[in-house]
Amino acid sequence: MNIINSLEWRYATKKFDPSKKLTIPQIETLKKAFNLTPTSFGLQPIKMIVIEDKDLQEKFVKYCYFQRQVADASHLLVLCIENDTTIEDVNAYFDMEKEIRGTSEAVISNFRNQLVDMYKNKTLKEKQLSATYQTYIALGNLMTVCAVEKIDNCPMEGFMPEKIDELLNLPSQNLKSVLLMPVGFRADDDIMSAMKKVRKPLSETILEIS
Repeated sequence: MNIINSLEWRYATKKFDPSKKLTIPQIETLKKAFNLTPTSFGLQPIKMIVIEDKDLQEKFVKYCYFQRQVADASHLLVLCIENDTTIEDVNAYFDMEKEIRGTSEAVISNFRNQLVDMYKNKTLKEKQLSATYQTYIALGNLMTVCAVEKIDNCPMEGFMPEKIDELLNLPSQNLKSVLLMPVGFRADDDIMSAMKKVRKPLSETILEIS
């Protein structure tokens, strides 16, 4: 299947088959895809929690307005932001670049100083908002990878972040939950799987300038 056929195949899965599990290679693909997602300045202020504990997944249901996908999916992915992006985080990125690429400090010092100054002047709210936007980039990337790999999923904003943070003890890890993404395989009786996509024609969504 080409990429368009794969995207036509995917849909927001409403009912997963709880008996079907993703393989270890499939989960590793999703982990690597998440880690390869582009982020602002490459700072990666986002993290992904991979949950395969059925008892824990069941506890999510009441905090997700009783949407069963979180419990019935093979795995539940929780996309999080770091509570704060610090100057230490910025410097750690440039130190890693020097180690991996062999770049000299002389080459990166100006950019390092610019980013340090930028993040010194950002409010905590601004940094969290920027990181939140980046979780959506990761979500889109993961959804496309899932389509190509024939992994069903359901992106979810409809949950109680404070309750999920408490359930996973995220404050102690300097994290906040932003998005959920159950992944697995559609149930045979999910009526949504056979429905045609409802999309506006390209002429209404695409503007071309030539």
